[in-house]
Amino acid sequence: MLIYGRRPVLEALRGGAVERVLVARGVKAQVLTELRRAAERARVPLDEVPRIDLDRALKTTAHQGVAAEVPEPRSATLDEAFALAAKREERLLLVLLDHLTDPHNVGAIIRSAEVLGAHGVVTEARRSAPISAAVVKTAAGATSHLPLIQVPNLPQVIEELKQRNVWVYGTDADGTHLPEQVDWDRDAALVIGSEGEGLRRLVRERCDDTVRIPVRGRVGSLNASVAAGILVYSVVRARGSEPAGPES
Repeated sequence: MLIYGRRPVLEALRGGAVERVLVARGVKAQVLTELRRAAERARVPLDEVPRIDLDRALKTTAHQGVAAEVPEPRSATLDEAFALAAKREERLLLVLLDHLTDPHNVGAIIRSAEVLGAHGVVTEARRSAPISAAVVKTAAGATSHLPLIQVPNLPQVIEELKQRNVWVYGTDADGTHLPEQVDWDRDAALVIGSEGEGLRRLVRERCDDTVRIPVRGRVGSLNASVAAGILVYSVVRARGSEPAGPES
């Protein structure tokens, strides 16, 4: 899978998710030097290629002369997320996405979830954006470090999680509780709905409760990825710890 753009490629290199860097011949010397140094630190090969090769491979000319090969994301299982939480000796925290079709939103949520300390992101195969190059690019390397669990039916997965003693909280502008009013000292999952429609009825009905983020501005709502980041951080902080740094 190919991602492109100077900043996304540099961030992916820092995240350890790149197999090879491709740079168009003729890019600015400063840009080439920066990429070479980043690739050397990541122990990743860098090849200079004709710009037309990047145009054809990426089907766009808006790549800034920079691309990178990254692994195809692998679909994980719920058990892998549980195992990651157990390895860290932490309460489970999952982020479930209900009908989020914008790949940039999905990628940004995956990135925030990984950086802030969640243990997995769950998407529904037919009703969420696929884990495409656009998602991987926006996630900036996080797709290689966090279990990404694709399921056929999100309501059924919520029921399974509840059977495994996971408390499931839907996010809603009119939610019952503020994040600080919830006892997060237990395995939990946050369900993020689409910006236009929110949570589907079948999903909302299966949640144990709902939470909301207080807003004071006139717009009245937050971007889904911003809301997800705020809520994940709220949970991690309420559990008495700051988000963990990079694992060795």
